[in-house]
Formats: sequence, structure tokens, C-alpha cells
Amino acid sequence: MTEGQSFRSELRRIYWTRQFLRLLVVVSAVWLFGAAYLSLSTPRDIRDFDTGSVGTVAQGIFHGLWFAVGPPAVFIAVLLLVAMVLRTSDVRRRDPQRRFTRYQRRDGMVRAGGQCELESGYRRRCTKAAEHGDHFYPWSKGGATSLRNFVAACAHCNRRKSARIPSPGMLTRLERRRATYVGTGMTGAVGERRRPRSA
Repeated sequence: MTEGQSFRSELRRIYWTRQFLRLLVVVSAVWLFGAAYLSLSTPRDIRDFDTGSVGTVAQGIFHGLWFAVGPPAVFIAVLLLVAMVLRTSDVRRRDPQRRFTRYQRRDGMVRAGGQCELESGYRRRCTKAAEHGDHFYPWSKGGATSLRNFVAACAHCNRRKSARIPSPGMLTRLERRRATYVGTGMTGAVGERRRPRSA
């Protein structure tokens, strides 16, 4: 398996895992609020209010609320723990060199022809002049500070992409576009993730 294929399969796994986790967070939040709403809006038997003290009624409501929201709350706590583990893994992978060197920036801009390589509307290449060198796979998530992970970007596209992990589709489209303009002797491969530091 080549480095490009290895990165592509790794990106696919990471991207879809995180999308799935986001979906689980949304579903569990809806579950939590729905359970709380249903528990609090369920009509109580009037006899509870006649025979019990205010403390007893409040205890009954709290007890019912806890049983309603307990499972989704625990599920959300587990998801937050998974997110913390992923973040710790990303931090361990961070490249000690944050900024691209002058030579990497120069070679990356020459490779891009001075034009932004990211996507504007309709998944086409942006037509603006490149102003920034961006990490295709974000540095904060463990992306390497290398020419292979360098993409030329205009200010607007750089802000819009931010530190989001790119989709596998975006990787494929960028590699196809890059193959049409990359110079001879230059590689059109896109993206690189740094290997984790040994503990």
C-alpha cells in the first residue's frame, strides 16, 4: 500500500468515525431533552398532591426525572470521554513545527501556480489568488507540516476550511484537480498525518 492509499484509508476512517460521533451526540441530546420534557409534562395523579407533602411530591418528580434522563446523560458522558481520548491522540501527533518553511511555502505556491487550491461553489477550484499556506489535514488534529500536506489557499477559503477534517471526497477532488496543473518533477499527492510521538 502506497503512502497516498494509506492516508486515504486513514482519512476515510477518521472522517466517518467523527461524523458518526457527531450524529450520536445530536441523537443523545434530543433523547435527553425529549426524556426530560416528557417526564416533566406527564400529568401527575391529583391524589399525590392531596396526600403527600410538597417534599414528597418534589421527590417523586425528581425520581421520575432522574430515571428518564439518566440513560441519555450517561451516554453523553461516554461520548465526551471518547472525544477526550481522540483529542489526546491528536495532541500527541502534533508536529512540533507549526509553520511551513520558506522553501515549502515557495514550492507549494509554485505547484499551485499562485492560485487557491481549495473549493469554491459547485466543488470547483477557487479562482482567487493564494495568500496562505494551509495544512490540508489540520495541524491541530495531527497533520504534518510538509509539502505534501500544504495547500495554497485564499483568505476566504482558509477561514472557511478552518481546522475541520476534510472529507474523503474533497481529497479525491483535490488530487484530480492537482494532477491537471502540477509541474513535472512535483508530486500531486495530497495530505499527510504525522505519526504519533512515542510515549
